[in-house]
Amino acid sequence: MDPTVGAIIASQALGSVVSFKGTKNAAKAARQVAEFNSETARNEAVLLARAKVDEEAGLRRQGERLKGAQGVATAKSGIQLTGSPLQALASTYYGIESDAARIRYASDIQQVEKASEVALINIQGQARSQALKTQAYANLLGDVSSTFATGKAIS
Repeated sequence: MDPTVGAIIASQALGSVVSFKGTKNAAKAARQVAEFNSETARNEAVLLARAKVDEEAGLRRQGERLKGAQGVATAKSGIQLTGSPLQALASTYYGIESDAARIRYASDIQQVEKASEVALINIQGQARSQALKTQAYANLLGDVSSTFATGKAIS
């Protein structure tokens, strides 16, 4: 075999291997990016949950201040804590609990959304990685076939 032909075939083979390795590395990078994005979304879910806990605690503190102010106003007026004043305090209490339940519900919705986002990121990352791996093998097979065809044509 002519050394020039050998060099051509060797360079084609080397190019095929380099292309294969590059595409496999891209598949690995796609998987790593998905893992990073997934972890970021998980961290965001934790932060959102903490924010809702803080929001609920703030609501409860504000409610306690309101109930205290209502109690002081009722006591200051000299009337008994029965009937309408008691109903006002009960209404305040139920309002606080209702608002707290809404905050917890909103938090649950956010947590489900983040869990879905994490799952979607993982699925997309796996699909992208697998597509790149498949592309790497397809390119390698195509390049091997091309190299053999070049070798036959030159010989």
